[in-house]
Amino acid sequence: MQSKRLIKLCSAAIALTFLSSLATPTASLAKTPAPTQEQIDAAKKAEEAKAAAAKVAANQLSKATQTLNQLTSVADQARASYNKALKELAIAVANANAAAAHAVKTQAAVSAANRTIGKMASNAYKMGGDFTNINSVLSANGPQDLIDRLSTLNNLGAGNATALKRFQAAQAAAAAAKLEADRTKAAQVSATEKVAATKKIADEAKAAQQKEVDRLRAIQNQLMADFAKAKNFRVTLEQQRQLALLEEANANIAATTNVKYKVWPDRGFGGRSTIRSTEAIRTAAVAYAKAQVLARYPYVWGAQGPKSFDCSGLVYAAYRSAGLGYTEWSRLNAALYFVATKRVPFSQLLPGDLLFYSYDGSVQNIHHITIYAGGGKMWEANSKKVGLIYSDMYSIKGLMPSGGRV
Repeated sequence: MQSKRLIKLCSAAIALTFLSSLATPTASLAKTPAPTQEQIDAAKKAEEAKAAAAKVAANQLSKATQTLNQLTSVADQARASYNKALKELAIAVANANAAAAHAVKTQAAVSAANRTIGKMASNAYKMGGDFTNINSVLSANGPQDLIDRLSTLNNLGAGNATALKRFQAAQAAAAAAKLEADRTKAAQVSATEKVAATKKIADEAKAAQQKEVDRLRAIQNQLMADFAKAKNFRVTLEQQRQLALLEEANANIAATTNVKYKVWPDRGFGGRSTIRSTEAIRTAAVAYAKAQVLARYPYVWGAQGPKSFDCSGLVYAAYRSAGLGYTEWSRLNAALYFVATKRVPFSQLLPGDLLFYSYDGSVQNIHHITIYAGGGKMWEANSKKVGLIYSDMYSIKGLMPSGGRV
């Protein structure tokens, strides 16, 4: 029977530990008695409203992100076009350079042809007129001179025709080269403009959508934070209410129960096999509890500070202030702290260890918890009537047979 009760108690401990991981009660809640169901219902409505707003924002972000993905695809296509245009530009530049080099070469040929024709004209002038004139033949001095003049005339006529043809070909090639150079230069300019325009449009569209996505993501993050805050607030209210009702119910039963023993016999109840605290942590926890008692703060069901406490709330706040936090240290009720601490015989108690009181000697019916101060004394949040006090560890009946080290 006892083992079943302990299993049930441990299950409750796990559930309450999970709840405590989600929320830490705020100071404003601690100033009031246990939250009412109306307060919890109002907190649920606020949480639902935040959840709905976060859902709307998530949908908007999803659509904007989808648009961004589409624009990213467009930008990628534009980048591909950009790379293609760069290749076209490189080809155009190479063609322009080749055409320019060819134009220079053909212009050199034209210049050479001009020089040849100039020499021919000069020679003709020096030799006295047109070489095709029959007079130059008739004025030959003898047969050999006639042969020489005819040969020279034929050679000069053939050279003249060849030079003219070369000159004309060079002029035509130069003109074609210039047209090609102009064409490739125009292609180069067009490709450059195409590259710049395509990339500019894609980059601007993507940047604008990225800005919109960032804006919506910031809104969603804020709404999700608001939702989490509202949820934590609601969970905190529910947790405080359940803890307060449980502690109050056990305390009321204890107040009307005739407890048989000042200290209950040891029934072999176990706890943790390890501890989480150090001497420094325990010393700091005792100092905190002492300060709250000396400040004469009131006893409020479900409260855990900063200016009101119930018995387990004082224990929780003391060790949290000393440096223990979730997951090592959670807000539990008195009975669950018994399970969550290592058993310590009274002969080995140290300041900072916890003392427990049960109205029937069972773990599940532990109704009160205190912090051992040393020398048989303790700091405790006693009751609504008495408040926070410094007292003797045997001043309350039903002391469990061992303490608990955090």
